[in-house]
Amino acid sequence: MHQKIKDLLKLAVANKASDVHLSVNAVPKIRIHGLLTDVGNFTVESPAMMTEMILSLCEEEDQKKKIIENRDLDFSVSFEESRFRANMYYEKGELACAMRVVPNSIPSLGDLNLPDSIKTFITQKQGFVLVTGPTGQGKSTTVASLLNEINNTQACHLVTIEDPIEYVIKPERALVSQREVPYDTLTFPNALKSVLRQDPNVVFVGEMRDLETISSALTIAETGHLVFSTLHTNSAAQTIERIIDVFPEGAKGQIRMQLSSVLTAVISQRLIPTVEGTRVPALELLVATPAVKNAIREGKTFMVDNIIQTSADAGMISMDAYLARLIKLGKISEDVAMQYSLKPDELHNRLRSERLGQ
Repeated sequence: MHQKIKDLLKLAVANKASDVHLSVNAVPKIRIHGLLTDVGNFTVESPAMMTEMILSLCEEEDQKKKIIENRDLDFSVSFEESRFRANMYYEKGELACAMRVVPNSIPSLGDLNLPDSIKTFITQKQGFVLVTGPTGQGKSTTVASLLNEINNTQACHLVTIEDPIEYVIKPERALVSQREVPYDTLTFPNALKSVLRQDPNVVFVGEMRDLETISSALTIAETGHLVFSTLHTNSAAQTIERIIDVFPEGAKGQIRMQLSSVLTAVISQRLIPTVEGTRVPALELLVATPAVKNAIREGKTFMVDNIIQTSADAGMISMDAYLARLIKLGKISEDVAMQYSLKPDELHNRLRSERLGQ
């Protein structure tokens, strides 16, 4: 690895950055608390030198061949005691690379300011737990925290399938098998086909990208295992619709039945800028109660939002209710909350009602 890249990665870790961006056509940047910042005093003699520096991140020759052939490459980078999830790509014919900083240790749910109620999901013997949200909103960290809680408390076999591996889970009470695509297994579907022969209790599918992966994940949950996965969706209702819409029309009824029988919860997450200049998670939490399962079975996903809003006693909470809670605690401003709300008018009315009720 080029020395200047090493210096840049050290700077990112020291400043608690979440991402590093390298491009032949721009000054290197790091993202701190959600905001991109130029890296000062970082000079490169020529575009060719920057290209060489980016390529130096590839630890194996076959990685260099893959980026040239496929024009995109997902991989992980280890440097000193830090890890980075990297995506190398081309833009305007030149190399670029985006790197996500993976912290050395896995934070606890308390460290992440997540509610204790989600701990109940990890005690299930079987089911399907989905952590969703846009890119860069802390999904991987939340899942890692949940999986590590299982690792610390349960004598079980935990299998993860990732592309690439992000957080390294050090075995405690659990036996941990982390498989990376394409080095430990060629594809997600291949890994999921063989995982049932590996005597797992808990399975984490890094991302459900296609019909075959989603179908396999549902089947694994259905056969008595606890399955975790992630999706890039904005809400619990949209998550359910996305899963069902992947399948052809003739199979949708069967998938609704299958999903309704295995779903445990959907955690839809955002990272919100705080008044202190950091970020705090806000989430929508759907628990698969009989009412939720019935709505899924009958294809009435439009009812899910209303069920969430009226089921606080079952542990559910809407995104707007969570944002309102963060405002009340003084963690975020009302203006920022409005920017992240999916229904700003409803959030405004909620805040107004709470003020009138005080």
